[in-house]
Amino acid sequence: MSILHVLRTRLQQGRRTIAFPPAEPGVSDRYRGAPQLAPERCPDGCRGCADACPTAAMPLGGLAIDLGRCLFCGDCVEACEAGAISFSRDYRMAARSRVDLVVGAGGLPPVHPLAKATRRLFGRSLKLRQVSAAGCNACEADTNVLGTIGYDLGRFGIGFVASPRHADGLLVTGPVSRNMELALRKTYDAVPSPKIVIAVGSCAISGGPYTGHEEVLGGADALVPVDLFVPGCPPHPLTILDGLVRLLGRLDPGGARGRQT
Repeated sequence: MSILHVLRTRLQQGRRTIAFPPAEPGVSDRYRGAPQLAPERCPDGCRGCADACPTAAMPLGGLAIDLGRCLFCGDCVEACEAGAISFSRDYRMAARSRVDLVVGAGGLPPVHPLAKATRRLFGRSLKLRQVSAAGCNACEADTNVLGTIGYDLGRFGIGFVASPRHADGLLVTGPVSRNMELALRKTYDAVPSPKIVIAVGSCAISGGPYTGHEEVLGGADALVPVDLFVPGCPPHPLTILDGLVRLLGRLDPGGARGRQT
């Protein structure tokens, strides 16, 4: 194959990397993103949606969804005859604290970036060691997708490294099984301080479908402090990317949430 043929092919292909964050990236029409709740449509307090949820992601005391437990399966939508629950196409669902993932009619709070001193260290170059703590490989696969030409995670100065001693933090997936408890502790201890931890997927946040099982610890924060929670089963690559960029202060903390419907 000649060099001219290669150059002509590249010109025909055009730009393949999404223009995020300046442009609004598209998602599939079938994608289930941030939930939209209308409690006024459910005045009698019907709990049919909660009974249908396989992970008990709908706590008592009003219409709300715990995104840290939610599998985005849509069973609650089907069970709600009043139409009080729907899922938007908004992929912006990351949160700084676990409690912020319990979403009511008001939606998600802003994602505040890391402290200024920490951003000075990691803002232009953030290296992460990924730990699959008994994951099913779904969250791991969507994390790997970020390294492809379509998302090009490296243009934000973010990348993955093989050794925790070369990392600035951990990206944890999976429900953290007891078999992975020691491995996760040792990996965390091997990362030089200061360091951050990102929990990706409902399993890494709460245990997901394995919540309450005696062989899992119920998420990364059972062992290590977590700085960013990225919900989903698995999260869309854009959900992970958006959370990382906001954590580093590259976007307005609360900007653009809820624009996609």
